Amino acid sequence: MTFRTRVRSAAGRALPALFLPLLLSAPSAGLAAQEVLRRGASNDQLIDEPLRAAVKRGLDWLQQNQNRDGYWAELVGYKLNTDYETLEPNPLPHVGVTSLALMSFLAGGHLPNRGEYGTCVRAGLDFVLTCSQDDGQITANGTRMYSHAFATLFLAEIYGMVDEPEVKRRLQRAVDLIVDSQNAEGGWRYRPFARESDMSITVCQVLALRSARNVGIHVPITTIKNAQSYVYRSAVRSNDRTYNFYSRGRLGDEGGSFRYQNRDQTRATFPLTAAGVTTLYAAGEYDSPIIRDALDYLDRRCESFSNDWERHYFFYYGHYYAVQAYYITGDPKWTKYFRSIKARLLRLQRPDGSWPCRAGPGPAFATAVATLILQIPLQYLPIFQR
Repeated sequence: MTFRTRVRSAAGRALPALFLPLLLSAPSAGLAAQEVLRRGASNDQLIDEPLRAAVKRGLDWLQQNQNRDGYWAELVGYKLNTDYETLEPNPLPHVGVTSLALMSFLAGGHLPNRGEYGTCVRAGLDFVLTCSQDDGQITANGTRMYSHAFATLFLAEIYGMVDEPEVKRRLQRAVDLIVDSQNAEGGWRYRPFARESDMSITVCQVLALRSARNVGIHVPITTIKNAQSYVYRSAVRSNDRTYNFYSRGRLGDEGGSFRYQNRDQTRATFPLTAAGVTTLYAAGEYDSPIIRDALDYLDRRCESFSNDWERHYFFYYGHYYAVQAYYITGDPKWTKYFRSIKARLLRLQRPDGSWPCRAGPGPAFATAVATLILQIPLQYLPIFQR
């Protein structure tokens, strides 16, 4: 079953087929059987009671810490070397973090105005829509293209679940801004219409465009192809022994990685390489020597990256894309990776249900990403399906 498959709601609205079990009236045993059939046996073996309990505690914490106006307040800022520079000293309504938190509820099959978290998702959707500007950018309190892309991805994933023309209208405008902002390099940067590009911004935009295209929003194929070309040009070839990036006191072989920018000796890291693989998958490229080399690089760097950056926002960002890259790659890499990251995330969860964030927007960001990662095997979100 793929994310292109759709069923029709009573209102005639296109719905992801993966949500069908949630909308049918059937015995619980029947629903469980449908879930196993949908996911496949290997994924079902990865879902156990400790995982479900951790996700439940995380979603409960997010619900309890959501503002009554639908948003999560976090530090608004940007990466500065290995730290996080804030625009204001206090947490503010953060549309990017809010969108990631809402994606985590969708990843568990929770819909607006339905079930335990229905009012939470509804309020969050309303907030995201209020952040849509006349030019199409989705922003609040100075957030930039990262947040715009996460919000666009959220709207694309929820479109089809809600029969609201306003969602489609705001989604199309957000997509148009991404398309129009693509620069001559084929990528994107922190601000719309920037001349430079970087991998971390580009992956967010491509995933949002892929999700929007899957639900029928117009996205020019040339936009996707140009992004694909940009990512390929950012690759460090596996036989390139001249490229070495000094990081965390180490100078090592970076063959198979992807660079931050398409320039000599810019950093090449685990998160950027995971982002590169995920971008190529989203662009429709599933098998090439560059992808295979990148996966080998991820295998080599996964443990050391996790140990070095645990609890840092780099850790959550890196594994947000790594889990997608490994999941689409499939076994045996997928099962090995997920068992490892699941064990680490369960160990890191705090007693109140949240996850720590020692540098970055804050615990709502960390909790949203951690619960998203843990719910990937459930396969409710179309963008995270094989």
